[in-house]
Amino acid sequence: MAMNKPYHAKQHPKTSYSFSIYLILIITCPILFILFQIKFLQTPPSSSPLPSWAFFNQRQKVIINTTFNNLTKELMVTKKLLCESVIFLPLKDLRYSSTAQQGHTWFMSSMYDTHEEGEVQYQRFPSNASKGKVLCLKGNNTHDGAWNSYALAWPEYLPYNSTLKKGLTFVSYNHYNYDNIWHGLSSMVPFVAWHIKNSQCSRTPTRWILYHWGEVRIKMGSWLKSLMEATFGEPLQIENISNNATCFEDAVVMRHNEGGMSRQKRIQVYDLLRCKARIYCNVSERKTPVIGMTMFMRVNNGPRSFKNDSAVIGIFYKECKKMEGCHFILAYSNNLTFCEQVRVMSLTDILISPHGAQLTNMLLMDKNSSVLEFFPKGWLKIAGVGQYVYHWIASWSGMKHQGAWRDPDGDSCPYSDDDKRCMSIYKNGKIGYNKTYFSEWARRVLNEVKIRKKEELGSEKSSHVTSTTCYCS
Repeated sequence: MAMNKPYHAKQHPKTSYSFSIYLILIITCPILFILFQIKFLQTPPSSSPLPSWAFFNQRQKVIINTTFNNLTKELMVTKKLLCESVIFLPLKDLRYSSTAQQGHTWFMSSMYDTHEEGEVQYQRFPSNASKGKVLCLKGNNTHDGAWNSYALAWPEYLPYNSTLKKGLTFVSYNHYNYDNIWHGLSSMVPFVAWHIKNSQCSRTPTRWILYHWGEVRIKMGSWLKSLMEATFGEPLQIENISNNATCFEDAVVMRHNEGGMSRQKRIQVYDLLRCKARIYCNVSERKTPVIGMTMFMRVNNGPRSFKNDSAVIGIFYKECKKMEGCHFILAYSNNLTFCEQVRVMSLTDILISPHGAQLTNMLLMDKNSSVLEFFPKGWLKIAGVGQYVYHWIASWSGMKHQGAWRDPDGDSCPYSDDDKRCMSIYKNGKIGYNKTYFSEWARRVLNEVKIRKKEELGSEKSSHVTSTTCYCS
């Protein structure tokens, strides 16, 4: 009996063949299409009634040109919007008038400074802090800084009708003025500090822009200008600002004077100023151990001058003559050129002078020299911290402030001695003298200087080291 075998359906190859053919078609068709297109593009135009090559090419150009023109228009619109979006703000922000010198100050109040510990506080444009934007200034009002303005802009999208100034620009803010050599110097020192650290003395300013309370200033005192020309080695170019925007390729802004600088940094700056001034004025180093005592007087009968010049001069002259090797110099600051003042200070070890801007010259003396200062009646109680500025500059420039004599006598005030209204009477008062005190004071300082110079002379002989090279030379 035959047994029934289980039925197995036969595996026909048709199904697998169909899939293979389908896959080949999928791959081949696009390739053939691409090859056909290439051939078509390479085939010269024919005279057939089908769309010509020229028509196809023209159509492509129309599409490309239309797209390009649309993009160009959009870019021009964007550029116009960016140029018009530059916002100018008042240089003097009256909201901060009560704290004009504090924090970010009322000058360019929306900006913050770059500050490393012990270094100068400054702003740089363009920089990472400004996101690559340059500084633009506008307005030349000399009476109200709120009418002058500033803005930041990308170099490619400057305000319309603006001018881009090439080179390095120093922008200075001074809360006082540029004629007084002390106040002017205070606003210049930070630029010298920046010059030393940030450019290694390699970059000098192409121009200076000066502001006082946001008001434009186009000149500074001759003493200060000469010192800056000596320091940077070229004439000072102070420029005005037009009513149209002026933008700057590279700008450094200072608005805190010497604030934030360490004493060591200030000493470095004053060393450079002294050295550069002496080179500029062709003043050579002293070779003899003479003690120079200089009375640096204010204008005869002027504010804070001595009531009896000849009596005070006689006291110090006699004490100098008692000291072997002491050379006495009498000079009036208003009668000397900048270089004459540099030369006098280079010969001075003891500077004797009433309180006043002329004392700023002390930075031009050799380091470790001495300063004797005199005040009229009334200053101690009501003059404020400003009366100590020459104590500070003595410390910053490496000098020794040997104290101050304050006249107990003078014009009377109808109010109490500590009433601020008395300052208008005391500020420009005349200064008397105390022969006994002045004589003892002079002898003490002369003896100190004699000992110091003897020690310095011995030190120089043992080390055989002399240097007349400035830091930046």
